[in-house]
Amino acid sequence: MKAKIFVKNCEFEGEPKDSDFSLTEEELPPLKEGEFLCVGEWFSVDPYMRVHELWSKVGATMVGSQVAKVLESKNDVFKEGMYVVGYFGWRTHTICDGKNEPTPGFGQPLIVPHLEKLPMSLYLGVLGMPGNTAYFGFLEICQPKAGETVVVTAAAGAVGSHVGQIAKIKGCKVIGFAGTKEKVEWLKKDLLFDHAYNYKEVDVDVALKEAAPNGVDCHFDNVGGEMSSKILRHMNPRGRISVCGSISAYNALSSEAPKASLVQLPMILKELKMEGFMVMRWLDRWEEGTTQNIDWIKEGKLKYKETITEGFENLPKAFKEMLNGKNVGKAVVKA
Repeated sequence: MKAKIFVKNCEFEGEPKDSDFSLTEEELPPLKEGEFLCVGEWFSVDPYMRVHELWSKVGATMVGSQVAKVLESKNDVFKEGMYVVGYFGWRTHTICDGKNEPTPGFGQPLIVPHLEKLPMSLYLGVLGMPGNTAYFGFLEICQPKAGETVVVTAAAGAVGSHVGQIAKIKGCKVIGFAGTKEKVEWLKKDLLFDHAYNYKEVDVDVALKEAAPNGVDCHFDNVGGEMSSKILRHMNPRGRISVCGSISAYNALSSEAPKASLVQLPMILKELKMEGFMVMRWLDRWEEGTTQNIDWIKEGKLKYKETITEGFENLPKAFKEMLNGKNVGKAVVKA
């Protein structure tokens, strides 16, 4: 059997291009004892992938998670017909032993149950890494309290939209910034954000004076750059900032990295707490986040949206469009 694989063709410079990827094939060997063969059915594209490529080697398989079905097995745990979520990368078929991490630092494959009346792709979104990023990254670092004001950037993305809804569940006032009129309307009408703005059309300072006249208590930062610096100046004393990403800079040319105003003065004067994180910190509590998120979905408290691209061969296209903000909610590729 042959696996189709997307590899990094060259060092990325600025926005990813089609020529940065090569589609190759690999002949897979027969299974050994303890191994299993799986085929990817759903593939995730996420902002962190752009950063990961800064230190991956040319010729390496593109990083990424997938929901895969076990086709054949000589493993007592991962049996034929089961579904797994694993960081196998951009490849159609994978042989794995279930013990070693397919991508170092990203954890071992996880067996996931079939979802009734819900798509399996959710294990790449609200029930997967983005969902737990929102759950742990917001609740553990920001520690929101009822009545507080929360600001979320990239608020219509997979993580931001989830964070905003958790904030509403916890009784907070939520303000979101997104990049299109469609996204702003979705945040306000469907997700019930108290305020939402298109950051391309408003002055962030003016928007926050209007929406948060009494200041901001928690900021979940997916964007970085000058927008984040401005939000910090509106924080209340002892405010908390959870730093999840800096997508404003991911596609910047190395010679043109964006600059932002200094944050040290508001950090000091307002005694703010800013903490960055990677969600794998909470691998030992992974099921806790997944269980709570699926309960919130069943209770009607957590909504989700997916932007689905058809075809494994369109992974680069979906990746580029996600980085350019074309997706609403979670971006996934259906093989």
